[in-house]
Amino acid sequence: MSGPFGPRGPFQGLRPFSIKTKLGALVVVSVFITTGLLLVAMKTETELRFITVFSVIATLLITQFVAHSLTAPLDEMNAVARAVSHGDYTRRVRGADRRDELGDVASTINAMADDLEAQDTQRKELVANVSHELRTPIAALRAVLENVVDGVSAADPETMRTALKQTERLGRLVETLLDLSRLDNGVVPLKARRFEVWPYLSGVLKEANMVASARAGIASGSGSHTRTDVHLHLDVSPPELTAHADAERLHQVVANLIDNAVKHSPPHGRVTVRARRGPYPESLDLEVLDEGPGIPESEWHRVFERFNRGSHAGTPAKNSANDGGTGLGLAIARWAVDLHGGHIGVAESPRGCRIQVTLPGLLEE
Repeated sequence: MSGPFGPRGPFQGLRPFSIKTKLGALVVVSVFITTGLLLVAMKTETELRFITVFSVIATLLITQFVAHSLTAPLDEMNAVARAVSHGDYTRRVRGADRRDELGDVASTINAMADDLEAQDTQRKELVANVSHELRTPIAALRAVLENVVDGVSAADPETMRTALKQTERLGRLVETLLDLSRLDNGVVPLKARRFEVWPYLSGVLKEANMVASARAGIASGSGSHTRTDVHLHLDVSPPELTAHADAERLHQVVANLIDNAVKHSPPHGRVTVRARRGPYPESLDLEVLDEGPGIPESEWHRVFERFNRGSHAGTPAKNSANDGGTGLGLAIARWAVDLHGGHIGVAESPRGCRIQVTLPGLLEE
C-alpha cells in the first residue's frame, strides 16, 4: 500500500481510522484552531483573553466529541461482557463494523459470545439427548428386574438375555461419551494391524442386524420406532482384499455410518457397504450408500458436526428429532478417520446419500 499510511509513509503502522490517528487529528485540529484564532486577534485587535476563551471552548467541544465516540463503545462492551459472565449469551456489541481498534475488540467479544452460546446450546442438547437415550434401556431393565423380583417372570436365560441387552445398550452409550472425552483430549493411540476386509465387514454388518433386532424388541414395548426392514448389502472387491488400520476405530466408523443410513432409508430400502483397494499399499476406500432422500449439498459441511441431528432432505423433522440418537455418531466417525490420517465426506450420488471414507494404510516413505 502506498501513501502516508503505507509501509514507507510517515504514519507507518497507523490505520486511517485508528484511535491513534483520531487522537493525532485532535491535537492537530486544536493547534490549528488556536493558531487561527491568534491570527484573527492580531489582525482585528481582539483582546487575547477572548481568543483564549474561544480557543479553550472549541478545543473542549472537539475533545468531548472524540472522547464520547471512544468511551461509549467501551461502556457497551463492558455491559455485554458483564452480561456474558452472568450467563446471558444473547447480548452483542454494536459497532463491530467500526474501522478502528474498538471495532476489532467488538468483533472479538461478539465472536466469544457466539462460541459460548453455541457451547451452552450443545451442552443442553447433550444432556437432553443422553437423558433420552438412557431412559429407554433403564426403563426396560427396571421392568425386567421388577418382574423377576415380583415373581411375574422367572429368572430364566431368556429373561436374563433381555436384561443383558439393556445393559449392553447402556454400555454403548457410556462408550460413546468416553470416545467424546478422548476426542477432546486427543489421548487415543491407534492400534493398526493388517486384516482381511470381507470377514471383518461381514461381522460388522451381522452385528448391526443383531443390534437392530434387539432395539426393535425394546422399541415395541416403549412405543418408539426402530428400523428392521432395511436390507444390508456388502460389496468387497477383490474378495481377498486386505487393509491396514485400527480395527476397533474402523468398527466405530462403519457402524455409525450404517446406523445413520438405516435411519434415513425408505421402507424396505437397501444400504450398501462397498470396499475397494486404495491407491497405497493396504489402503482402503469405503463407501456407505442408502436409498433415502439424500442430503442437500448446502448441508454437506455440517453432517459431521457434533450434536448435528438434522434430517436428510425430505425427511420429516420429527423422525430425526426422535430417533434416539445423541448426534455424536458421525462426529466420532470423522474423528476416527482423522486419527488414521484419512478422509471422510459426502459425495454426489444419483440416488440417496453416499458417504466416502479413505484410509491411507501403509504410506510409502
